[in-house]
Amino acid sequence: MNILLTNDDGIQAIGLRALYQGLIKAGMNVQVVAPVTEQSAVGHAVSLSSPLRVKRFDEDGFTGLGVYGTPVDCVKLGLTTLLDVKPDIVVSGINSGANVGVDILYSGTVSAATEGALMGYPAIAVSYDSFKPEELTDQGEYCADLLKKIPWAELSEKTVINLNFPAMPVKDAGELKICRHTRVSWQDWYDTREDPRGHKYYWLDGVMPKDKISPGTDRDLLTKGHITMTPLHFDFTDREAIATLEQSFGV
Repeated sequence: MNILLTNDDGIQAIGLRALYQGLIKAGMNVQVVAPVTEQSAVGHAVSLSSPLRVKRFDEDGFTGLGVYGTPVDCVKLGLTTLLDVKPDIVVSGINSGANVGVDILYSGTVSAATEGALMGYPAIAVSYDSFKPEELTDQGEYCADLLKKIPWAELSEKTVINLNFPAMPVKDAGELKICRHTRVSWQDWYDTREDPRGHKYYWLDGVMPKDKISPGTDRDLLTKGHITMTPLHFDFTDREAIATLEQSFGV
Protein backbone atom coordinates (compact mmCIF):
# COMPACT_ATOMS: atom_id res chain seq x y z
CA MET A 1 0.00 0.00 0.00
CA ASN A 2 1.39 3.40 -1.02
CA ILE A 3 0.80 6.27 1.40
CA LEU A 4 1.15 10.04 1.14
CA LEU A 5 1.70 11.21 4.72
CA THR A 6 1.27 14.83 5.75
CA ASN A 7 0.13 16.91 8.73
CA ASP A 8 -0.22 20.49 9.99
CA ASP A 9 2.08 20.33 13.04
CA GLY A 10 5.20 20.21 10.91
CA ILE A 11 7.44 17.52 9.50
CA GLN A 12 9.32 17.05 12.78
CA ALA A 13 6.20 16.65 14.93
CA ILE A 14 5.93 13.63 17.21
CA GLY A 15 2.58 12.60 15.73
CA LEU A 16 3.79 12.46 12.14
CA ARG A 17 6.93 10.57 13.12
CA ALA A 18 4.91 8.00 15.12
CA LEU A 19 2.50 7.48 12.24
CA TYR A 20 5.39 7.18 9.80
CA GLN A 21 7.00 4.44 11.87
CA GLY A 22 3.67 2.63 12.31
CA LEU A 23 3.00 2.61 8.58
CA ILE A 24 6.54 1.50 7.75
CA LYS A 25 6.35 -1.28 10.34
CA ALA A 26 3.15 -2.49 8.65
CA GLY A 27 5.05 -2.85 5.36
CA MET A 28 3.64 0.21 3.63
CA ASN A 29 5.50 2.49 1.22
CA VAL A 30 5.35 5.92 2.86
CA GLN A 31 6.12 9.18 1.09
CA VAL A 32 6.08 12.24 3.34
CA VAL A 33 5.26 15.74 2.13
CA ALA A 34 4.57 17.95 5.14
CA PRO A 35 5.00 21.58 6.23
CA VAL A 36 8.42 22.58 7.51
CA THR A 37 6.82 24.74 10.21
CA GLU A 38 3.67 24.36 12.28
CA GLN A 39 0.53 25.28 10.34
CA SER A 40 -2.21 24.56 12.89
CA ALA A 41 -5.68 26.02 12.23
CA VAL A 42 -4.82 27.38 8.79
CA GLY A 43 -7.79 25.51 7.35
CA HIS A 44 -7.82 25.01 3.60
CA ALA A 45 -5.39 27.85 2.86
CA VAL A 46 -3.46 27.68 -0.41
CA SER A 47 -0.36 29.74 -1.27
CA LEU A 48 -1.08 31.85 -4.34
CA SER A 49 1.26 34.84 -4.11
CA SER A 50 4.47 33.22 -2.90
CA PRO A 51 6.61 30.35 -4.26
CA LEU A 52 6.83 26.99 -2.54
CA ARG A 53 10.26 25.75 -1.56
CA VAL A 54 11.08 22.18 -0.56
CA LYS A 55 13.65 20.82 1.89
CA ARG A 56 14.60 17.16 2.21
CA PHE A 57 14.76 15.61 5.70
CA ASP A 58 16.89 12.49 6.28
CA GLU A 59 17.29 11.78 9.97
CA ASP A 60 16.96 8.93 12.49
CA GLY A 61 15.42 6.43 10.10
CA PHE A 62 13.08 9.03 8.63
CA THR A 63 12.92 10.45 5.12
CA GLY A 64 10.53 13.10 3.90
CA LEU A 65 10.03 16.33 2.01
CA GLY A 66 9.31 19.51 3.94
CA VAL A 67 7.42 22.28 2.19
CA TYR A 68 7.51 25.92 3.21
CA GLY A 69 3.75 26.21 2.84
CA THR A 70 0.39 25.04 4.15
CA PRO A 71 -0.88 21.47 4.59
CA VAL A 72 -3.02 21.82 1.46
CA ASP A 73 0.01 23.13 -0.44
CA CYS A 74 1.83 19.94 0.57
CA VAL A 75 -0.91 17.66 -0.73
CA LYS A 76 -1.37 19.59 -3.98
CA LEU A 77 2.36 19.80 -4.66
CA GLY A 78 2.97 16.22 -3.63
CA LEU A 79 0.22 14.68 -5.75
CA THR A 80 0.88 16.78 -8.85
CA THR A 81 4.64 17.23 -8.83
CA LEU A 82 6.81 15.69 -6.12
CA LEU A 83 5.80 12.06 -5.76
CA ASP A 84 7.31 9.36 -7.95
CA VAL A 85 4.60 6.88 -6.97
CA LYS A 86 0.96 7.92 -6.71
CA PRO A 87 -0.49 6.95 -3.33
CA ASP A 88 -3.38 4.65 -2.62
CA ILE A 89 -4.37 6.72 0.41
CA VAL A 90 -3.66 10.23 1.72
CA VAL A 91 -3.04 10.17 5.48
CA SER A 92 -2.84 13.34 7.59
CA GLY A 93 -1.68 13.38 11.23
CA ILE A 94 -1.33 12.45 13.99
CA ASN A 95 -2.41 15.92 15.07
CA SER A 96 -1.73 17.29 18.54
CA GLY A 97 -5.23 18.17 19.73
CA ALA A 98 -8.56 16.69 18.75
CA ASN A 99 -10.38 17.70 15.58
CA VAL A 100 -14.06 17.33 16.39
CA GLY A 101 -17.19 19.33 15.57
CA VAL A 102 -16.48 22.67 13.91
CA ASP A 103 -12.74 22.05 14.29
CA ILE A 104 -12.97 20.26 10.96
CA LEU A 105 -13.38 23.66 9.28
CA TYR A 106 -10.34 25.21 10.96
CA SER A 107 -8.05 22.22 10.98
CA GLY A 108 -5.08 22.06 8.65
CA THR A 109 -4.92 18.33 9.40
CA VAL A 110 -8.46 17.70 8.16
CA SER A 111 -8.02 20.13 5.27
CA ALA A 112 -4.96 18.24 4.03
CA ALA A 113 -6.96 15.02 3.98
CA THR A 114 -9.88 16.83 2.36
CA GLU A 115 -7.65 18.10 -0.43
CA GLY A 116 -6.59 14.53 -1.09
CA ALA A 117 -10.23 13.48 -1.28
CA LEU A 118 -11.09 16.37 -3.59
CA MET A 119 -8.29 15.22 -5.87
CA GLY A 120 -9.81 11.75 -6.01
CA TYR A 121 -7.86 9.84 -3.36
CA PRO A 122 -9.13 7.95 -0.30
CA ALA A 123 -8.18 10.08 2.69
CA ILE A 124 -8.03 9.99 6.48
CA ALA A 125 -7.25 12.63 9.12
CA VAL A 126 -5.94 11.46 12.49
CA SER A 127 -5.82 13.43 15.75
CA TYR A 128 -5.04 12.93 19.44
CA ASP A 129 -6.98 14.67 22.21
CA SER A 130 -4.02 16.42 23.84
CA PHE A 131 -1.79 19.31 22.82
CA LYS A 132 1.20 17.72 24.56
CA PRO A 133 1.49 14.11 23.39
CA GLU A 134 4.59 12.30 24.60
CA GLU A 135 4.27 8.85 23.05
CA LEU A 136 2.07 7.94 20.07
CA THR A 137 3.69 4.73 18.85
CA ASP A 138 0.63 2.61 19.61
CA GLN A 139 -1.67 5.11 17.91
CA GLY A 140 0.52 5.00 14.81
CA GLU A 141 0.35 1.22 14.69
CA TYR A 142 -3.40 1.27 15.30
CA CYS A 143 -3.84 3.59 12.31
CA ALA A 144 -1.76 1.35 10.06
CA ASP A 145 -3.93 -1.62 10.97
CA LEU A 146 -7.12 0.40 10.54
CA LEU A 147 -6.22 1.48 7.01
CA LYS A 148 -6.38 -2.14 5.93
CA LYS A 149 -9.85 -2.63 7.44
CA ILE A 150 -11.68 0.41 6.07
CA PRO A 151 -13.75 -0.54 2.98
CA TRP A 152 -12.43 2.34 0.91
CA ALA A 153 -13.97 1.16 -2.37
CA GLU A 154 -17.44 1.10 -0.82
CA LEU A 155 -17.33 4.67 0.50
CA SER A 156 -18.86 7.46 -1.54
CA GLU A 157 -16.61 9.65 -3.65
CA LYS A 158 -14.65 12.37 -1.83
CA THR A 159 -15.28 10.98 1.65
CA VAL A 160 -12.80 11.86 4.40
CA ILE A 161 -12.44 9.60 7.45
CA ASN A 162 -11.87 11.69 10.59
CA LEU A 163 -10.27 9.61 13.37
CA ASN A 164 -9.69 10.86 16.92
CA PHE A 165 -7.86 9.18 19.80
CA PRO A 166 -8.58 9.98 23.46
CA ALA A 167 -5.69 11.25 25.58
CA MET A 168 -4.69 7.85 26.96
CA PRO A 169 -2.87 4.70 25.86
CA VAL A 170 -4.68 2.78 23.14
CA LYS A 171 -4.95 -0.26 25.42
CA ASP A 172 -6.94 1.82 27.91
CA ALA A 173 -9.24 3.45 25.35
CA GLY A 174 -12.84 2.43 24.84
CA GLU A 175 -13.95 0.64 21.70
CA LEU A 176 -14.00 2.40 18.34
CA LYS A 177 -17.22 4.34 17.84
CA ILE A 178 -18.47 5.43 14.42
CA CYS A 179 -20.41 8.63 15.01
CA ARG A 180 -21.48 12.03 13.73
CA HIS A 181 -19.65 15.21 14.65
CA THR A 182 -21.01 17.59 17.25
CA ARG A 183 -22.64 20.76 15.91
CA VAL A 184 -21.69 22.89 18.91
CA SER A 185 -19.61 25.98 18.14
CA TRP A 186 -16.79 27.28 20.28
CA GLN A 187 -17.41 30.09 22.73
CA ASP A 188 -14.36 32.25 22.09
CA TRP A 189 -12.70 35.11 23.87
CA TYR A 190 -9.39 36.93 23.63
CA ASP A 191 -7.02 37.45 26.53
CA THR A 192 -5.62 40.97 26.42
CA ARG A 193 -1.94 41.06 27.30
CA GLU A 194 0.97 43.45 27.13
CA ASP A 195 4.40 42.89 25.67
CA PRO A 196 7.63 44.12 27.37
CA ARG A 197 7.42 47.39 25.43
CA GLY A 198 3.95 48.17 26.67
CA HIS A 199 2.03 47.29 23.52
CA LYS A 200 -1.19 45.28 23.74
CA TYR A 201 -1.66 41.97 22.01
CA TYR A 202 -4.47 39.43 22.02
CA TRP A 203 -4.44 35.66 22.54
CA LEU A 204 -7.38 33.50 21.44
CA ASP A 205 -8.96 31.17 23.98
CA GLY A 206 -12.30 29.40 24.19
CA VAL A 207 -14.37 26.41 25.24
CA MET A 208 -16.83 24.03 23.64
CA PRO A 209 -19.75 24.17 26.13
CA LYS A 210 -20.15 20.70 27.62
CA ASP A 211 -23.87 21.14 28.32
CA LYS A 212 -24.56 21.69 24.64
CA ILE A 213 -22.72 18.64 23.32
CA SER A 214 -25.17 15.99 22.16
CA PRO A 215 -24.69 12.43 23.48
CA GLY A 216 -23.17 10.05 20.98
CA THR A 217 -21.29 12.71 19.01
CA ASP A 218 -17.53 12.74 18.47
CA ARG A 219 -16.71 15.20 21.28
CA ASP A 220 -18.94 13.38 23.76
CA LEU A 221 -17.56 9.93 23.00
CA LEU A 222 -13.95 11.13 22.86
CA THR A 223 -14.32 12.70 26.30
CA LYS A 224 -15.63 9.35 27.56
CA GLY A 225 -12.45 7.66 26.34
CA HIS A 226 -13.56 6.17 23.04
CA ILE A 227 -11.68 6.25 19.75
CA THR A 228 -14.03 7.99 17.32
CA MET A 229 -14.45 7.73 13.56
CA THR A 230 -16.58 10.18 11.60
CA PRO A 231 -16.98 10.01 7.81
CA LEU A 232 -17.03 13.54 6.37
CA HIS A 233 -18.41 14.66 3.04
CA PHE A 234 -17.88 18.29 2.16
CA ASP A 235 -21.15 19.20 0.49
CA PHE A 236 -22.22 22.42 2.17
CA THR A 237 -25.49 22.82 0.26
CA ASP A 238 -28.47 23.51 2.54
CA ARG A 239 -31.18 21.68 0.65
CA GLU A 240 -33.99 22.85 2.93
CA ALA A 241 -32.94 26.43 2.30
CA ILE A 242 -33.04 25.81 -1.46
CA ALA A 243 -36.73 24.91 -1.18
CA THR A 244 -37.42 27.96 1.00
CA LEU A 245 -35.63 30.33 -1.37
CA GLU A 246 -37.29 28.84 -4.45
CA GLN A 247 -40.68 29.40 -2.87
CA SER A 248 -39.79 32.97 -1.84
CA PHE A 249 -38.47 33.90 -5.27
CA GLY A 250 -41.03 31.93 -7.22
CA VAL A 251 -38.48 29.91 -9.18
